[in-house]
Amino acid sequence: MSYLLKALIAKLTGEVEVAKANVHVYVTNSVGIGEHSGLVQAIELEIEKIANAEEKIETIQKHFSR
Repeated sequence: MSYLLKALIAKLTGEVEVAKANVHVYVTNSVGIGEHSGLVQAIELEIEKIANAEEKIETIQKHFSR
């Protein structure tokens, strides 16, 4: 696998970790969010980010791994 694809996987993995951290904050410290009326929607957005990045990683691994 090329260095560029490895770099992309690393970037996407970082995006997953950031989104997971955001969900963790939303779930464990929702008081710190303030008057966040769309908390469920915010969590769903982070879950979508995780799913999107993981799908890209899987696609790269499926089509470009040796």
